[in-house]
Amino acid sequence: MASCLAPPLLLLLLLGSPSAVAPNRCVDAADACTADARCQRLRTAYVVQCLGPAAPGSCPRARCRRALRRFFARGPPELTHALLFCPCGGPACAERRRQTFVPSCAFSGPEPAPPSCLAPLDACEHSRVCRPRLLAFQASCAPAPSNLDGCLRDQIPSCLRAYAGLVGTAVTPNYVDNASARVAPWCDCGASGNRREECEVFRGLFTRNRCLDRAIQAFDGGWPSVLHDQLDPHQDPEHSLLQVSSADASLEGSSMLSVLPVLVLQPLL
Repeated sequence: MASCLAPPLLLLLLLGSPSAVAPNRCVDAADACTADARCQRLRTAYVVQCLGPAAPGSCPRARCRRALRRFFARGPPELTHALLFCPCGGPACAERRRQTFVPSCAFSGPEPAPPSCLAPLDACEHSRVCRPRLLAFQASCAPAPSNLDGCLRDQIPSCLRAYAGLVGTAVTPNYVDNASARVAPWCDCGASGNRREECEVFRGLFTRNRCLDRAIQAFDGGWPSVLHDQLDPHQDPEHSLLQVSSADASLEGSSMLSVLPVLVLQPLL
């Protein structure tokens, strides 16, 4: 499901290359992040952590994921979301998108086969960082039965924010290949025993979610205008800096897989 790249090649892929042959939206997003001091600082921090020294056959996953949570919580959302959801029309662009947050450390494990989804789900249930984020994702990306597209128009931004909030948690999702925009956590339900139904319900939040699919597709139509400003060579540098404010909100809930009416993502780091 995921392949490993050598650190120097991965650094080049993540931080941008002036010799890119075919410009694409993911390259534009990377260049825009590089042009913004805060985005670039936070991005470099997670790349350094995720590619940092660790025991043979492992990676500093806890530090890597913490740095990723900080990137999405504190970075300019127009730029962080552009890196995560940049639309692609070919495998080269899609592979760059799939490698955005060093998936060999932050996403997949050292084993060649993914574990049962019950493992990350149970870990998330007992995590003060992960649990409210998964609840927020479930509520924000719940398909709307009354809408043919599966997602109400005003629901799309909150769904994308909630999805981004899961990156760096026990249930970190990612693009499953470079041939589509399908996403899922690094897990399956092949060895879930008598909890198979629970496992399938959890994985289906990503793999059979019409609202999430629609939100990711819709990002192309709402490509942030700030990216055009960031990449405009005639732009005054002072006007390319973004100011982002954040608000905290409390979350309550009793069941990981219950639908709650209103939940707001709280940046827990």
